[in-house]
Amino acid sequence: MLGVIGERMRIVKQSRKYCPKCDKHTIQTISIYKAGKMRKSAIGTRHHAQDKKGYGGQKFPELKRKAKTTKKQVLKLKCKECSFQTMKPGIRLRKLEIIP
Repeated sequence: MLGVIGERMRIVKQSRKYCPKCDKHTIQTISIYKAGKMRKSAIGTRHHAQDKKGYGGQKFPELKRKAKTTKKQVLKLKCKECSFQTMKPGIRLRKLEIIP
């Protein structure tokens, strides 16, 4: 890690971290985790759509403005030896930059 510059943090692409599968420190590639696309056929989505339908409208109050201006960035670590992936909960930042 190189450190914080203002509200932006820069992290190197590869680093030596502990791999639980190899049970030793190995070189691991670091990337930012991105959530997948939400399914429309999921039971929670269908229940929420049913509650919104018809008269009465929204079940829960809609947010007029967001309270938080940042998100917690999650780092995805992949071991070079065994290709085992681990997630590391990141810290709250405006921007996380991965440098080669």
